Amino acid sequence: MNTQRLLTALALTGGMTFGAYWYANGVRWSAHAEATTAVSAEHSTPLYYRDPGGASLWSAAPKKDESGRDYLPVYDDDKAFSEPTKPKPQAASSRKILYYRNPMGLPDTSPVPKKDPMGMDYVPVYDGDDADDGSVRLSPGKIQRTGVKSEPAERRPIRVAVKAPGTIQLDERLVSVIAMRSESFVQKVADVTTGTRVRAGQPLMQIYSSAVASAAAEYLSTITSRTTAGIEAYGRGARQRLINLDVPEPVISEMEKSHVAPVTIQWSAPRDGIVLERNAIEGMRANPGDVLFRIADISVVWALVDVAERDLGNVSVGQPVTIRARSFSDRTFSGKIAVVYPQVNRDTRTARVRIELANPDFALLPDMYVDATIDTADSTPVLAVPDSSVLDTGSRQAVLVDKGEGRFEPRDVKLGRRGGGYVEVRNGLSDGELVVTSANFLIDAESNLKAALKGFAEAMPASDVAGEHAMGEHK
Repeated sequence: MNTQRLLTALALTGGMTFGAYWYANGVRWSAHAEATTAVSAEHSTPLYYRDPGGASLWSAAPKKDESGRDYLPVYDDDKAFSEPTKPKPQAASSRKILYYRNPMGLPDTSPVPKKDPMGMDYVPVYDGDDADDGSVRLSPGKIQRTGVKSEPAERRPIRVAVKAPGTIQLDERLVSVIAMRSESFVQKVADVTTGTRVRAGQPLMQIYSSAVASAAAEYLSTITSRTTAGIEAYGRGARQRLINLDVPEPVISEMEKSHVAPVTIQWSAPRDGIVLERNAIEGMRANPGDVLFRIADISVVWALVDVAERDLGNVSVGQPVTIRARSFSDRTFSGKIAVVYPQVNRDTRTARVRIELANPDFALLPDMYVDATIDTADSTPVLAVPDSSVLDTGSRQAVLVDKGEGRFEPRDVKLGRRGGGYVEVRNGLSDGELVVTSANFLIDAESNLKAALKGFAEAMPASDVAGEHAMGEHK
């Protein structure tokens, strides 16, 4: 019995001692917290307010818990509470936090710090990160990782190369036809065949024609007669008759010297060239109009190319052209545009362009396929940027202007001609402004995301903002 009383006394004594110790320390801890809060309140504004019971609940504004206790303010220099569940205050910065955006890039923002369903902290957006001009700021590390490169807009001539297929054709002015103008007989044909190169004055055939013989005899009698020799009109009329019968000039001159009318007339090549057609056969009868020889000079040829309708505005007479024949892949021929034909093919929507080409070694042959490259370069420099710097959506063309210090501004531009890896900028840029030429689509994607988030935040009604507050408080 005595032993039981002794144990009961010891238990009561220990409980009283522990209670006194807990009470004393609790008062001291509460006094310390209140003193710290009072000191902090005199020097700064609370970052947020935490649950007075130590639960992982907080609020951006003063409030009470379910028991009516005030939430405790937390200051930037408050070291009294460092629980793992306490939200980390933002690092000291001179910039103001506008809002917090979803870390996964979703169109979801919050006016206060919060976590997404996966436990990731929302990302703060500072004042200046979202400018009214839609610009975006990147850190030096991100610029280096994404490989962002910039190049100044400069004035330069734009080289637009228009490509078109075509064929080689004869120069119409350098083709000659030998045809009889009176009934004739082919007495003899020289050793000349189709494809043979001939020179001007080279004999081709001998022709007998009664009409030519009669005209020759009349001309000789006129110039040798004592009665008509001194009358120029008679001689000129007789000579003109021979010319009308297409008797070669050398034959007429020889008759004037020898005063002998030849039985057969020798026909010669009228120009240097290639025999494209030979129809003369020894002993044949040739009626007026029959073509006996067709000769063409191919030292100069035409390239007739078909230019697409969309490129006609860049093509004009006198522009230099480079021709490549498919038969000579390692060789080029140079010429200039001589004529742009005033008609568009309604089926192919192309217009024909004629280029004159020198062909001294006769390598280019009629009907040969060629590919033409028309240099439409304008000597007048224009403001231009690299092709890679343009963000083209079809209805909108823009570039990213490098403003320095990691800031990039989207800028709508009006474009002109393209060529040589550059595009003309007619409006929207100034000479010397830096434009992004590499990784610009990544910056554009981030700019569009931030613009969408900002628009979402600005359009969010007040009730939605209050709901965001409530979600943050009960997170």
